[in-house]
Amino acid sequence: MPIVAQSTETTDWVSRFADEVIAESERRAPGAKTSAATAPDVVVASGLSPSGPIHLGNLREVMTPHLVADEVRRRGHRVRHLISWDDYDRYRKVPAGVPGVDESWAEHIGKPLTSVPAPKGSPHANWAEHFKAAMTASLAEMGVEFDGISQTAQYTSGVYREQILHAMRHRRDIDAILDQYRTKKAPAKKSQKPVDEAELEAAEGSGAAAEDDGSSGSAGYFPYKPYCGNCEKDLTTVTAYDDDSTELTYACTACGFSETVRLSEFNRGKLVWKVDWPMRWAYEGVVFEPSGVDHSSPGSSFQVGGQIVGIFGGKQPIGPMYAFVGISGMAKMSSSKGGVPTPADALRIMEPQLLRWLYARRRPNQSFKIAFDQEIQRLYDEWDRLDAKVADGSALPADAAAHSRAVRTAAGELPRTPRPLPYRTLASVADITAGHEDQALRILGELDPANPIASLDEARPRYDKAEAWINTHVPADQRTIVRQEPDAELLKSLDEPSRQSLRLLLDGLADHWSLDGLTHHVYGVPKVQAGFPADATPKELPPEIKTAQRTFFALLYHLLVGRDTGPRLPTLLLAVGQDRVRALLGE
Repeated sequence: MPIVAQSTETTDWVSRFADEVIAESERRAPGAKTSAATAPDVVVASGLSPSGPIHLGNLREVMTPHLVADEVRRRGHRVRHLISWDDYDRYRKVPAGVPGVDESWAEHIGKPLTSVPAPKGSPHANWAEHFKAAMTASLAEMGVEFDGISQTAQYTSGVYREQILHAMRHRRDIDAILDQYRTKKAPAKKSQKPVDEAELEAAEGSGAAAEDDGSSGSAGYFPYKPYCGNCEKDLTTVTAYDDDSTELTYACTACGFSETVRLSEFNRGKLVWKVDWPMRWAYEGVVFEPSGVDHSSPGSSFQVGGQIVGIFGGKQPIGPMYAFVGISGMAKMSSSKGGVPTPADALRIMEPQLLRWLYARRRPNQSFKIAFDQEIQRLYDEWDRLDAKVADGSALPADAAAHSRAVRTAAGELPRTPRPLPYRTLASVADITAGHEDQALRILGELDPANPIASLDEARPRYDKAEAWINTHVPADQRTIVRQEPDAELLKSLDEPSRQSLRLLLDGLADHWSLDGLTHHVYGVPKVQAGFPADATPKELPPEIKTAQRTFFALLYHLLVGRDTGPRLPTLLLAVGQDRVRALLGE
């Protein structure tokens, strides 16, 4: 099976795949070019089923070929990245947690996705268009260039008529290939255990891989399934077919309807999945297409398709199997089971560059998680460190390549935040100010007094993403509410060392009123109190200093916000303001 080799080296995986894609494209059309610019288009493909919200696991189906296609474009080749919208697939089930959808949608199971009504209140014409629109908008924000192909349009307009008739003429050959696998049991797969039902749904894929491979009865095997002319459902069985006249008779088990049609003129049906996919490889000349775990096991769509594609005169694409994309913080996202996050959900809380980077930095066969919980702050810290290393030239080549693929495409740079302040700082400010932009600007302006920001727009869109994260993914009991009055009882109960630590903090507050200054000052107070210089390094200090720092920090949190934890103290102090800090600390 022509799967692209997946090295464990630290070199850039995208470049390696691009090398193989260009070489394979040239093997398929030898002598067809004089230069990269005049070579035939390199065709890479993705397939998405708009059967419900298109989630972040599905996004890997798009990002893997997008990144490879973009690298091929950077080298001067023309590339078509096809996204095949499988909107002529059957409606399989009513997904949980979709606003505007209730159990009445079950009556449409078995119809094409484009024949199912959109959720209530949607401006879109049908179910498929509703979910395609959200994904299309997210891909535009991420800078993903593609050619979208509606399979409803392809099938109902007769584009594939010759391919369908060809498949029916060669149905015995197709049946013989499929029969090699029907009695074989796939070996048990080792996989990462999903953490909840929503992640399990994300791991399942579109469901196309589980579809049957065609009807086989007394009339023989047929790789084509009509949609019923009465109820529109695909619960049909072909009972007769004549190759010469192309007359096809089918019966619907759902409503009892039966009719005879000429397949050479009939456009209301489709090839079964395991035949449809390789037919499209041949029709579009696809050179590269990744496949998920559900399509790549022995006897599954990709393996079987590699044999069936020859019947259509084509070749199987090269492409890696891609691994599971997990989610951390899923439970806080949705109270509905099956509420799998989409790219739009991720882009509400993170900039496109960060989301692109998460897919670019891991080889397709490596699983990874996308954070919706506190982990997003650590991811942003890691991204900002990489950004700094790239700027000063110290980043490793593979890391620099992943960064480049995150911030730009062959078409140019993605829009970015002019002043990318730390995400955790912005989240803390958004948390404390609760939507008051004037207060947020005051605090952010004091982070770096030597170079203050003059407008929140300088911190956008990152500030807006951090604010959205605070408002949608941080539980109410973890939000920061600054005390209105001093905790007189706690202040009265303090021992002398605790009082001394507060005095040391307050005495140096004005002189250290910036983010860096307060960071140095807050960590320095326990050092000074123990007789060490404020700038002493951890190696110069006994272990007890760390314990003293934790105790001091917990005291400050209790006095300021009534809890033993909270936002980073330097940010919190700036947010509260000097006068209020002094009042709450008992001055």
